[in-house]
Order: sequence, then C-alpha cells, then structure tokens
Amino acid sequence: MVLETAKKPQSTAKKQADAVEAPEATSAVPEDRASHPLDEVMSQAEKAYAAYVDAERQVAKAYRENETMVSKAYKRAEKQAYSAFEAEVTQASQTREEALTRALKSRENAMKRAEESFRTAKEAADRLYDEAVERATNVRQEALEKAWQMRDDTISQAWKVYSKVIK
Repeated sequence: MVLETAKKPQSTAKKQADAVEAPEATSAVPEDRASHPLDEVMSQAEKAYAAYVDAERQVAKAYRENETMVSKAYKRAEKQAYSAFEAEVTQASQTREEALTRALKSRENAMKRAEESFRTAKEAADRLYDEAVERATNVRQEALEKAWQMRDDTISQAWKVYSKVIK
C-alpha cells in the first residue's frame, strides 16, 4: 500500500512530463529551452518524491520505534503482573500456613481439654460407681444380717413353742 502510493507521484510526474514534451515537439521552440524547464520540473518532482520517500521512511521508523516501546511497556507490565501474582500467592500461602498452624494448635488444645474433661468425668463416674457399690454392699450386708437375725429369732421361737408343746 505504501509502495503503491510512492509510485503514484512518479507516474503522475512522468505523465506530466510526457504531456509537456508532446506539445513542445510540435512547437517551434528549440529543444534546449524546452528541456530546461522540464528538467527543472523533473528535478522538483524527484526532490518531492525523495522527500516523500524519506518522510515515509521516517514514519515507518517512528511506527517501529513506537511498536518497540509498546512491546517493552507490555513486557514490563507483564513482568509486574507476574511479580504481583507471585507476591499474592506467596502471601496467601503464608497466611494459609499461619491459619493452619493456629487451627492445629487450637485443635490440640481442644483435644487436651476434651481428654482432661473425659478423665475428670471418668474419675467422677468411677468414684460414684465405687460409692454406689459400697452402699449396695452395705445395704446387702445389713439385709443379710437382718435376715439372719430374723431366721435365728424365728428358729428360736419355733424351738420355744416346740419345747412348750413337748413339756
């Protein structure tokens, strides 16, 4: 596209030169004089074309420089984004580890409290059991002693009655 535009001024300049040459050939003006203004126009056209090509090169150079700068800016932004990402991931990992450490300590403390509570409850239950067994043993012993005493009394009365009947 740029080359096509660059070629147009030259072809237009040639057409103009051809148009200028054609009338001169038919006129009675000597060729030296006619070629001199044509040379001047051609020289100006060549200078204009050269300036155009130079400007085109400068624009292309500016676009390349801009593209390079934009690419470098993108690379910097990309590097910053990756660095920020890595920093966030590192921070999140540290925060996670700290939270897990706190949770583990909390769990261990809770387990110690639960074990202590269990031990205390077991001791209390064992003490209550022992007391209940002791009371039951005492009640049983008293009941057996009373029953034995009643047996002895009943046998003793039966012998008294029997001995009175026999006498």
